Amino acid sequence: MNNRICLNLIFLLLIIQANAQTLAPKREFRGVWIATVENIDWPRKPAESPDQQQQELTVILNAHQAAGINAVMLQVRPVADAFYAKGREPWSKYLTGKQGQAPYPLYDPLEFAIKAAHQRGMELHAWFNPYRATKDVNFSSLSPQHITNTHPEWFFVYGGQKLFDPGIPEVREYIIKVILDVVDNYDVDGIHLDDYFYPYHIAGQQIHDEQTFKKYGEGFSNVGDWRRNNVNLLVKMLNDSIHQHNPRVKFGMSPSGIWANKFQNPEGSDTHGGDSYYELYADSKKWVQEGWVDYINPQLYRPMSDRIASFSVMVNWWSEHTYGRHLYIGQAPYRIIENKLPAFKVSSELPKQINYFRQNKRVQGSVYFSSKSLISNPLGFTDSLKNNYYHYPALPPLMLWRDSIAPNPPRELIVKNNNGLVTLTWEPPVSAQDNEVVYGYVIYRFNKNETVDIDDPKYILHIQYDPSCSYEDRNTVKGKTYLYVITSIDRLKNESEHSVPVTIDVK
Repeated sequence: MNNRICLNLIFLLLIIQANAQTLAPKREFRGVWIATVENIDWPRKPAESPDQQQQELTVILNAHQAAGINAVMLQVRPVADAFYAKGREPWSKYLTGKQGQAPYPLYDPLEFAIKAAHQRGMELHAWFNPYRATKDVNFSSLSPQHITNTHPEWFFVYGGQKLFDPGIPEVREYIIKVILDVVDNYDVDGIHLDDYFYPYHIAGQQIHDEQTFKKYGEGFSNVGDWRRNNVNLLVKMLNDSIHQHNPRVKFGMSPSGIWANKFQNPEGSDTHGGDSYYELYADSKKWVQEGWVDYINPQLYRPMSDRIASFSVMVNWWSEHTYGRHLYIGQAPYRIIENKLPAFKVSSELPKQINYFRQNKRVQGSVYFSSKSLISNPLGFTDSLKNNYYHYPALPPLMLWRDSIAPNPPRELIVKNNNGLVTLTWEPPVSAQDNEVVYGYVIYRFNKNETVDIDDPKYILHIQYDPSCSYEDRNTVKGKTYLYVITSIDRLKNESEHSVPVTIDVK
């Protein structure tokens, strides 16, 4: 009898533990990369009509919204060309089929994407590749206005691609101006850079920046230290410039997963893979330590038990080096499709990864590469997001170093029922201490006799990135009694106290 009781208790504890692992937090970054280079994710092919491109992106965003995604990283500058109109670089060939050729009829893809994402309760982070200027050797197809033609002295060729030389001060200044064009002209939530700094190593090739080192390398005896400093200078200048122009825009980086291996550096991780510190001259740990980024988003594209770079080992290492900044984990549903790592063919692999990092309080979410693979629902993974891990909505995590002042609650909430359609209207709150305008609202719904608890995401009915003061609840059941409250949110998603509760019988 005692053994049976013990077994039942153990079974109960395992159930509780499993539920705790999958319990979704109210605040979590749930992102996806939408890659435009080589038309990986969008548009399906260059030279489609603007209507086709907009319809495709709408379908993509609808699918991600249904899966519970709350942020998109949209690649807006794949090869020193642009998916936006208000900038200094030519239109992207991946948009129109010919670099420098505007879409016809004219429209602004970034402007369209921002509005569409915000309508679906998603942040949009503009994703830039800072140093890549071409993707192939077909240099003759480049626009006459492309930067490689107007400033050919700023580039070296490596692996058949033209790359900006990070050691040239004018290059850093130019890249900052390019990114500030977007910060100044678009309602983006964040600026996002990927892992391409100095190029990934190719056997038999050398980076030809000898003359740049000779000209600008004073004070450095080691070219590697000089190259790392060049990247550091850009990152720090970007952080300072972005936040000077708009302190509410987030700035984040997505480096390769390994900063350095322990066998290379005693501060590194217990891994044996390609690193960013020595190979790419990208000191990603320093960027976080110095507070030069708001979030770090390392690409941890290996299985939990991988011998080269275990997912769990890398999560643990990065969580010990957050220095108070956000840590979002780069995850790889594309691995399920590519057939290179057998562990990803086990349907539990990616869910196990989510369970693992959710137990770590220093991890605030994850980002998936890439959109197409997530939409294809490999091994039912996207269904598991929709039905389990992201079943309830989530607000992005707070960045209190950017803004710690919450708005005031909405006023005068009125709830009316019209044959099952419940309409909510309210008055905007009085100004907060920082006089920041309200960015949107969160609507909560409770059943009769339930305690009002806005910390529990299961009661979130709708997250609205829109200052309009009305909402229609079309998902009601006649004969039930509901209680509604509303909160205000500001641009960085600080949330107010809730409004005065209002109860209504649905008849």
